[in-house]
Amino acid sequence: MLVCTAAPPRAAWRTVCALLLVSAAALTGCQKSGGSGPTASGRIDGTAPAASRTAGIGAVFLAVDECSSRGRETFTEVPCTSERAAARVVARHDGEVKEGPKCPARTDFVLHISESRPAGDEDGDGEVPQGYACMRNLEPPHPGDPGRGGGPRTLVGDCVYGAGHGQVRETACDGSGKRDPEYRITRAVAERDMCPSATQLYVSLGSERPVGCAVRI
Repeated sequence: MLVCTAAPPRAAWRTVCALLLVSAAALTGCQKSGGSGPTASGRIDGTAPAASRTAGIGAVFLAVDECSSRGRETFTEVPCTSERAAARVVARHDGEVKEGPKCPARTDFVLHISESRPAGDEDGDGEVPQGYACMRNLEPPHPGDPGRGGGPRTLVGDCVYGAGHGQVRETACDGSGKRDPEYRITRAVAERDMCPSATQLYVSLGSERPVGCAVRI
């Protein structure tokens, strides 16, 4: 969950926004509060694309620096030299996304990997544990880059817009998305008081510098 706090500079009121990240776009529900902002983790890709194993490619399924093809519903491990290769693994973790480490900045999407235990696999070399792979496209576009309006992380340089009913969503800063941007995250700091006086929106990034300082654009 990512948290944002809308606050005109040094105003007495605060609007606290709890951000549930269910897709490449960030969705927030807001309520008024005078307290300090809660903590939050980074965004995850909630589309949960599936991955399937192709025999003979790597000892570990979708290990770091290995590549996958891209399909409508499934992704298959392929050699990075293959014409079918579309994205490269930049980080790989076992378990569920919500319980494991965050994907690196500039990750374009998260590939969810279901546990697989093939029948008749005596030595266990075909077993694939549940996990997730942080993927970056081999070629543009890169929605995980700052300002591009996507990816599983909210970064300095990203933009959001008000979606109504106390909600905001991430969108491309250059206006190429479905909605124009309204706020841009300009800085990440350790504490809210360290944001510039012009800050109008505080965004909890769930990182080493957990507070994002955003201004209206």
